[in-house]
Amino acid sequence: MANGNKAIVQELKQIKADLEYIKEHMVDADTILTEEEAKKLDQSLAEFKAKKTTSLDALKKELTNA
Repeated sequence: MANGNKAIVQELKQIKADLEYIKEHMVDADTILTEEEAKKLDQSLAEFKAKKTTSLDALKKELTNA
């Protein structure tokens, strides 16, 4: 039975090592954009570069004066 326990312990160690590798190389799902999200990001960046956006400070002033 001792050999069986050693085999189980060895297999558990390998599983643990595999899990550590997976955790280190796992892609964060929040960093993946859908096609629609990518289009919206491109559009917003274009609007920002064209200075068609409003700063947070300007928006706060506009909302408090409304």
